[in-house]
Formats: sequence, structure tokens, C-alpha cells
Amino acid sequence: MSGKRESSELSEALSEFVAATAREYGIPGAAVAVLTGGREIRISHGVTHAEHPLPIDEHTLFPLASVTKTFTATALMRLVEQGRVDLEAPVRRYVPELRLADEEAAARITVLNLLNHTAGLDWNLVDADEGDGSLAVFVAQLDRLPQIAPPGARASYSQAGYNLAGRVVEKVTGLPFEKALAELVLEPLGLTDTVFDLDDVVVRRFAVGHNRAKDGTLTPARPWKSWRAGARANNPGGGIVSSMSDLLRWARFQLGDGEGVLTARTLERMRRPTVELRGSTLGDGLGICWFLRDVEGVRTVGHGGSGNGQFAELLLVPERDFAVVCLANAGPDGYLLNQAVLKRALELYLGLTESEPEPLPHDEERAREVAGGYEIDAMYLDVAVDAGRLTLAVGIKPDIRAASEADMPPDYPPAGIGFLPGAGDEYVITEGGLRGQRGYFSRGADGAVTGIDLAGRLFSRTARP
Repeated sequence: MSGKRESSELSEALSEFVAATAREYGIPGAAVAVLTGGREIRISHGVTHAEHPLPIDEHTLFPLASVTKTFTATALMRLVEQGRVDLEAPVRRYVPELRLADEEAAARITVLNLLNHTAGLDWNLVDADEGDGSLAVFVAQLDRLPQIAPPGARASYSQAGYNLAGRVVEKVTGLPFEKALAELVLEPLGLTDTVFDLDDVVVRRFAVGHNRAKDGTLTPARPWKSWRAGARANNPGGGIVSSMSDLLRWARFQLGDGEGVLTARTLERMRRPTVELRGSTLGDGLGICWFLRDVEGVRTVGHGGSGNGQFAELLLVPERDFAVVCLANAGPDGYLLNQAVLKRALELYLGLTESEPEPLPHDEERAREVAGGYEIDAMYLDVAVDAGRLTLAVGIKPDIRAASEADMPPDYPPAGIGFLPGAGDEYVITEGGLRGQRGYFSRGADGAVTGIDLAGRLFSRTARP
């Protein structure tokens, strides 16, 4: 009985923490689940919609955004096990029509480069859902996407790379990506809450995303995902919709013996380091899709997702048979809620405490060296020296926001950042909606600052002070 009582006390403590943290950040609804030693704990907090509320439950659907990538990678690994895809083969073996801005890169990029973000592709095409919104049309436009590094040279998180991986799945199976994924992964595992199409969402209970206006009020996020209804080009990189119940099932599968879908050896291979990450909140390295991070010497394996006013996290601790699921329906602080819940769950259930990095005192000369503008396809970063401190602002490019018919999430206003100890140019954000995010400034051969990494993505420098 003592074990049951202890488990109940831990669950109650986590539930109270979720409720208190959601109130602190003003999050209408959250779904949190824990898998520990084979037991499942589900915590439902709040409501689906601030204006038309229904209680969150274990089957409430949330868009998973980039957590989708774990499903796409798993489907491709099943094709690898079947001998239909070779990870080391060039993508052109399967998508011969592939054209990129760099012809040499187009010929060299492998399937593994797509799955561990080392293809050197920029984040994504800004207007990826133009035309009929299909993967075929998306891939036909990839020659407009900047090549930011040679294939295999470094990791830089790319939505476009995973969408291209989805096209590999289509070409190999002869099926639309969504149907292929269902046949390869979702149906064999009985993931009945996991869908793509809004027609399958609206007949069930689902969470509405919310964005916080400057006056603090929450407004429903439109579009419901991060792109218009019916567009499919971003589905491999971020289109899945699911529930905490199905994500627990997904976590159990990833920690198990493969259940006839994959071998345990392949699941373990996906969690093995393939490339190092430097100065990143996401982890110390990348496996096949998964971000790898050590907490007090214990390896964690995870992936997050951020959508339009919705945030998702899935964290596994294989050696402890442990997993946490966090889903929240408001931005930007849904991210902070999820990170706090992950940290608290590791403390409560595994006794693992992750220390917060401590930045160095402000260095005016060093700050002015990195100040300037940085960008990817759709977003900008503005690093500035302001009243004796270094700040970072993140936003959607004004011309893209003005041209869009969708209600885009608000920009992140300037927030303090500080350099971290060590010889590198690593930093941590110390306030605001991205508090705790880490990254680093990169330099060219002449020592000049050429870019900044944030959330695993390289933003190239566009202007110098």
C-alpha cells in the first residue's frame, strides 16, 4: 500500500503544480501525462476554449506541431527495416526530380541528413502551402530555399527537410503521406486519436489555441494549425493532431520492444547520437529525429512542437522506463508551462534536478560585437544593446505578416540575454516568453560574427552595427 500511496501523492503534487503554473501563466487548458514503471498518470487541467469552454480530458485533441517529426522518422525507419529505403542513399534515389538552390547539395543530401537536420537546408519555404498545398508542389519549389551549409557540415533544424522526407515516403509507398503513415505506424499501434485532417478533428473534442494580445487578453488563434485548412505540404514536419492518451501509447511504444512495427534495435538506434549540438536548450545532440540531453548523467530523449497558440512536449527517459507528455493551448507562455512541468516531473518521479545556467555580467564591448540583425526565411532576430544590457527580439518579417491572410502569433519583444561562461559565444535568454532558451553566435574564418543559433536553427547575419 505504501507504494500506491506514494504514487498517489506524487500524482497529486504534479497535478497541483500543473494547476498553479497554468494559473501563473494564464493558460486556459493543459493536458499532462506521465508513464512511470508501466503506470500511467493523466492530468487534465482547464478548458478547450477561453470563450466556449469544455473541460480538457484524456482524449482532447491538440495539434502536435513538430512532435509530428517523431512519427515521420519512425515511418521512414520502418521502410528502412523493410529494405525499401537506405538511410545513406541520396534523396534523389527516391525523389529524382529534386532540385535545390545548390546542385551539388541536391546530389549529395542523404535520407539521414533529412532525419538529423544536417542537410544544410534553411528552415522552410515561407509560402509552402501555395498552389494545391501538396508535397509534390512543395518539393518542386525547393530550389528557392537557401542552402545555409554543406550537407553533413552541421545541424540546423529544418521543417523543409522533414517535408522532403515525407515526399520520400510518398514516392516509396505510392500512397499519400498521411495514408502511408497511418498504414505504417498509426493503425498497427492503435493510435485512434491521432489524425491529420480537420474533418477528423471537428467531430471530436479539441483544444483551441490562444495568443496573448499586448493588453494581456487571449484571442483564439487562426488558423487552427499554423497554415490554412487543407494544406498538406507541412504535414510531415508538423501536421499531426493527437491526445495525451495516444501520446502515452506512443511513448510506451518508443520505450518498448517495437511491437512488430520496428525492432527494439532500430528504436535504440534512433536514440543514438548522430551529430552533436552546441549550446542548445534542445539538447546535446541529435539521434534520428530525437533530441538527446543528459540531466545529472541520465540520458533523456525528446521532441517539442510549437504551433499557433499551442505547444507540445514529449520527453522519454529510456533507462528509467519513464515518459512525460505536456500539451498547452496558449502562447507564448504555453512553452514556459511545458518546460516547467517537464522539469518538475523529472524532480518528483526520478529525483533529477536540472540546474539553470548562470549568465556572466554584462560586457559592453562583447555585446556590441554581436548586436545586429539576423534572419531566416520568415523570421528575424534583432540583437541590441539597450541601457547597459543585451536584448534579443524575435518576430515574423513585417512584409510576410502584412501579406498573410492568417492571424499570426505576436512577435517576442526585446528580452534580456546574457553570455554564458566558457570560451564560446553561448548565451541564455533570461526573461520573457523564451526564457531559458540557449543558443550561440557563430563566426567566420576571420572571427567576425556571421550568425546566431536559436531553437536549433541558424539565423544568418544581415546587418552589422
